[in-house]
Amino acid sequence: MLTLAAALLLSPVSTPVQLASTPAPLHGTLLTPEGQTRAAAVILPGSGPTDRDGNSAQFGVRASNLRLLAEGLAERGVATIRIDKRGIGESGAAGPAEADLRFNAYADDARAWAAEAAAKTGQPCAWLIGHSEGALVALAAVANGDDKVCGLVLLSGAGRPAGVVLREQLAAGLPEPLKARAYEVLAELEAGRTVADPPAELAALFRPSVQPYLISWLTLDPARLAAAYDGPIFIGQGTTDLQVTVADAEAIKAAQPRATLVVWDGVNHVLKTAPADRAANIATYMDPALPLAPGVVEAVAGFVLK
Repeated sequence: MLTLAAALLLSPVSTPVQLASTPAPLHGTLLTPEGQTRAAAVILPGSGPTDRDGNSAQFGVRASNLRLLAEGLAERGVATIRIDKRGIGESGAAGPAEADLRFNAYADDARAWAAEAAAKTGQPCAWLIGHSEGALVALAAVANGDDKVCGLVLLSGAGRPAGVVLREQLAAGLPEPLKARAYEVLAELEAGRTVADPPAELAALFRPSVQPYLISWLTLDPARLAAAYDGPIFIGQGTTDLQVTVADAEAIKAAQPRATLVVWDGVNHVLKTAPADRAANIATYMDPALPLAPGVVEAVAGFVLK
């Protein structure tokens, strides 16, 4: 019993936190080390209905990769706030109507969370750790500089504009006539023009209410944003990622040679050890008990603390 009590006393401390926002507060979890806090970070989740732990009930994702990352960092002296982004999870009430959402809202929130993390932990600044689309949020957040952001950690993030990636995905999944129409819609959105009558088969992606958000997203080029940022950048990418490729990571590195690039062999999009086989790879997305791949936490912590 004494051993158990001692272990509990030495565990990282998890505290709910909230950030003032309109129309409702944003919510997250502050995880502080059991000993000295040596650095602070904000963990930014990926696209869609992904919560602070990296999970999405809507899509059956239960990897808990962001929670595992936070726990691993806490063991190494890094405090983190992992967040439910605007409109998701406990931050659901802070989400605007879909037609009113713009990508820069996530970037604004990231900067505000960085200042909050620094204040909560007594650090001069906080790192932004972005996973998947969260990596682009991190890059957009520092586009105009921010002294409360120490630097960026980009994990499994795209290195090319969203339109390029979307075209690749559409090419792989659509028959020719529909693919041609999808490309037409995408070109209009890239030009800043909405499309009143997208094909019904593509409504999930191009419905009119989401088009203003897509327009705000499609203008962003992660490589160009990285090139313009003068702070430290860490890029982490796995070789068996089914959603983002090593070429994406290399594009960011090429644009910003000062960045540190680490490629993890046999690591997938959710930062777990996985084969290239699609079914076996996707199975790791459903297993919260499966730890992060060896070396992931160590590399991130080492960069943040050096």
